[in-house]
Amino acid sequence: PAGIMLGYLLARSGIDVTVLEKHKDFFRDFRGDTIHPSTLQVMDELGLLDELLQIPHSEVRDIRLQTSGQMFHMAQMDRVPGRCKFVAVMPQWDFLNFLAQKAKAFPSFHLLMQSEATDLIRTGGRVTGVWVRTPDGPTEIRADLVVACDGRHSTLRDRAGLPLIDLGAPIDVLWMRVGKRSNEPDQTFGNVAPGGILVAIDRRDYYQCAFVIRKGGFEELHARGIEAFRATVRAIAPFLGDAVDDIRSWDDVKLLTVTVNRLRTWYLPGLLCIGDAAHAMSPVGGVGINLAIQDAVATANLLIPPLRNGTVSEKDLRAVQRRREWPAKATQWLQVQIQNRLFSRVLSASERITLPKFFTLFDRWPFLRRIPAYIIGVGFRPEHVHQKPSTSA
Repeated sequence: PAGIMLGYLLARSGIDVTVLEKHKDFFRDFRGDTIHPSTLQVMDELGLLDELLQIPHSEVRDIRLQTSGQMFHMAQMDRVPGRCKFVAVMPQWDFLNFLAQKAKAFPSFHLLMQSEATDLIRTGGRVTGVWVRTPDGPTEIRADLVVACDGRHSTLRDRAGLPLIDLGAPIDVLWMRVGKRSNEPDQTFGNVAPGGILVAIDRRDYYQCAFVIRKGGFEELHARGIEAFRATVRAIAPFLGDAVDDIRSWDDVKLLTVTVNRLRTWYLPGLLCIGDAAHAMSPVGGVGINLAIQDAVATANLLIPPLRNGTVSEKDLRAVQRRREWPAKATQWLQVQIQNRLFSRVLSASERITLPKFFTLFDRWPFLRRIPAYIIGVGFRPEHVHQKPSTSA
């Protein structure tokens, strides 16, 4: 998402940009499929929002938590700023295809599929391009600036030797699809029970479910068998009922190994890391894609002028990190607190779960739901599009 958005913004301003995608398409399930109000606001500023929302999607306006037979209302999106008072749940491949098609209208935008950046090219102590693996063999691409948007397992970050700060994650997540009854009302919420947490994201025709487990606990679950796993899912989220039988085998369950880390320094001369390559986020809150988009917007705002002049300096790259580092740190701090104080407690519990008292405050005083709604929907230091499109783009 960061790469496509940055590519679009640069090409829109007349900057020649090449985006590399190592796969033949964007079709991968169980990715970040939530588009939060902050990202929808950016799309509105670009004049793309109305067309984007023509793509089939569902809308989450109320985030709830259910435990011990009680339902807690945690966040309501109706008071967040901007046109969209909801989180749009849309397959990430639809979002990426939409942005890519819009970017292709600009002659300076180039998208190379099945092209994987494998190493950095350095000249005189500066990164000046990348080596690329393609179906036709290896090739090189030279550039004034290389931006690593290649995710939490970034190859380019590793090749640069940039040190990571590991914040730790006591959880992993299992993703799966579970069918939805035709007469069932739309509902997206977290389900908490002793020993388990399941988040059900309403995808109109089915639920995309995230089952939170202890770090490294997948092998133990696997050893118990798929039927035992289905029984556990039913116990934690009874409303799913017989639809849990859609989980026919372990092939229907995808493991996400959760990592929370960030770079101490996001750049080298000629290289900048953004998105998960700079700060891998926990799935808590589903905000990773939106931080990546905000990184891309800030990068475009700050770097388009020096890119036009061919004078991108370390000072310019440092400005991007200074702009985006605090939002990443603040978000990760909250995620780590929730992982360590709530998730770890629930996953180790064997008796009835009693949530911290402050959770009840959201039901008692509904206006307090604005706070988590803003943090999830907008985030710390939202970005806005400042650069104007090029008249020749």
